[in-house]
Amino acid sequence: MTTNTSIGSNGTTVSQTLLDTMNGTGKSSSATGATSSTSSSSSTSASSLQQTFLQLLVAQLQNQDPTNPMDSSQMTSQLAQINTVSGISQLNTTLSSLATQMSAGQQSQAALLIGSTVLAPGSTTTVASGKASSFGVQLANSVSDLQVVIKNSAGTIVSTVDLGKQSAGTVPVGWTPTDSAGNTLPDGTYTISAVGTINGQQATATTLSSATVQSVVMQSTGTPGLVLSNGTTVGLTNIAAIL
Repeated sequence: MTTNTSIGSNGTTVSQTLLDTMNGTGKSSSATGATSSTSSSSSTSASSLQQTFLQLLVAQLQNQDPTNPMDSSQMTSQLAQINTVSGISQLNTTLSSLATQMSAGQQSQAALLIGSTVLAPGSTTTVASGKASSFGVQLANSVSDLQVVIKNSAGTIVSTVDLGKQSAGTVPVGWTPTDSAGNTLPDGTYTISAVGTINGQQATATTLSSATVQSVVMQSTGTPGLVLSNGTTVGLTNIAAIL
């Protein structure tokens, strides 16, 4: 049952629901906490609070004591707070829409890579008919010396490539699959590792393997993932180079 409260000497009434909303003491008729929370949230949105506040303000102005009028600074402050809440709500809506558009744009960009050969984090290269698949190294910092070590399936070092001084970023590596004696290495999959040096100290160096983009999937993070021919799935931002 809804009750009314009188304001002022002329008997103007304001509904108790209106007062409860402004005071934050309204109760939900639902027995469950989830329903109560939803009801409270919907009844205290920025828009509804603004309308409720204005109704209560008009009633208060109509019934104020002429010898002790309302404090205009408090009224202005309350209106500003409500407008701020409303503005934040609109900003959140705009940002959410922008994020959706950016996600759709990333998916379109990722789809354009299907069929392309890319460099992505990996530690292998494949030798077939005397030719090695492309690979590379990604450096977080410039190094005074960079070496790439290639091992066969038995874990034996078959070749070492000295790339010398390199700047930070992606460094493509061209390797002819031969051993130290110049003999052509057999076909197969080889493991690559990289070691960078800065003033005699070891630096971070991430190896990159080449693969063909086969398809695009949506990852659990909501971002597009590229399914590669080597069986791995990487994020669009993890692609170091497009060959």
